[in-house]
Amino acid sequence: MFDLQHYLDNNIQLINTALDQRLPAETERPAALHKAMRYSVFAGGKRLRPVLCLAAAEAIGPANAGGLANATALTAALAIEILHTYTLIHDDLPCMDDDTLRRGQPTLHIVAGEANAVLAGDALLTLAFEWLAEVRAPPPYPPNQLSLELARAAGSRGVVGGQAEDLAAEGRAADPDTVDYIHRHKTAALLRASVRMGGIAAGAGNRALAVLTAYGDAIGLAFQIADDILNETSTAATLGKTAGSDRQRGKMTFITVHGLERARTRAEQLKQDALAVLDSLPGATEPLAALARFITERTH
Repeated sequence: MFDLQHYLDNNIQLINTALDQRLPAETERPAALHKAMRYSVFAGGKRLRPVLCLAAAEAIGPANAGGLANATALTAALAIEILHTYTLIHDDLPCMDDDTLRRGQPTLHIVAGEANAVLAGDALLTLAFEWLAEVRAPPPYPPNQLSLELARAAGSRGVVGGQAEDLAAEGRAADPDTVDYIHRHKTAALLRASVRMGGIAAGAGNRALAVLTAYGDAIGLAFQIADDILNETSTAATLGKTAGSDRQRGKMTFITVHGLERARTRAEQLKQDALAVLDSLPGATEPLAALARFITERTH
């Protein structure tokens, strides 16, 4: 039987070791900036996006067994994680969501000041593309395909666009189309890219990449709906961040539009959609299946 926790532990250790080796040292000038970057990168977290990247590479074939063998996939996974960290730093800023708690720790602008938080986010975003510039996607893809995937997921047509719409929607009447746009761009775009980049790094063919894309779309939406449910029903101690903040800020969520029970039903349906497509992939799909279940059934 597949042991997801063992799989996560092994891959998280791999990812954390590689991040520690590649990030600038705290003592390297400008030390305050590099310390701030490391504070947020190593503040905890599930490393879900980089693990998904490695699992997707593994699902393409035996050469990527264990999710550990593909050096290109690992570099892509690291770039995804530090870009994700930048989005969290900026999302927590006073001019955005003004959060004081993230992963059970004070947010970066509380610890290092708002200016250093902005700069740390900027530096991590830039470093993600520096790392991707060091690797080439294998055939049949153009060498720059990994950078292109992440840029498309992260910009105004992806995460940044989703954040802009999320902020603009605060306090407005619930609207299904707006919620769907926010979820697909602010959250699902990067999860989808994580899976696609793992497939690309492993040389996935068109059909396999389409399967990974469908899986990524489903788990991306499921993740955000699960997040909405947890924000509404859990506690700060469990979440590691402020609970009930979506309602307090007048955020437009799946729950405000459709209600809690429909949110749970939709998350389950998306999980089943993700699981249904995996059989056609050529490699080991147990990690991707287990991760789809984890995403929708998690408690924090």
